[in-house]
Amino acid sequence: MPAIFPGKIAVTDRIRIDKWLWQARFFKTRSLAAKIVASGRVRVNSQPIAKPAHAVGPDDVLTFPQAHEIRVVRVIAPGERRGPASEARLLYDDLDPPRPKSEREPQPHVPKYERGGRPTKKDRRALDQSRREALEE
Repeated sequence: MPAIFPGKIAVTDRIRIDKWLWQARFFKTRSLAAKIVASGRVRVNSQPIAKPAHAVGPDDVLTFPQAHEIRVVRVIAPGERRGPASEARLLYDDLDPPRPKSEREPQPHVPKYERGGRPTKKDRRALDQSRREALEE
């Protein structure tokens, strides 16, 4: 049973933010989660934090970058361990779910060639010819 002090939250109701982000499977390693927090790009209840030891608990709202998205989640539970993804999903409520890949910013167009990779000299000549024809019109 957790130790409860008068007027204080139970000791086990709060957890380090880097550990929680790792347990909730937002980051692959705890050191990567600590690095993101230490960079100052994480907010807890709209307040920027820069210490990985900052404690979070139920009902805290976290805003942080993950890959090329900004995630906004509400902490539901501190968690006991880094378990499977289905267990990790129970630790938070996603307030702004990530957009599907089809709705994200379009990737720059990369021409595809028959054999893949870099164009051959023949492909390059054909590309130059089509550009010349487009300019002449």
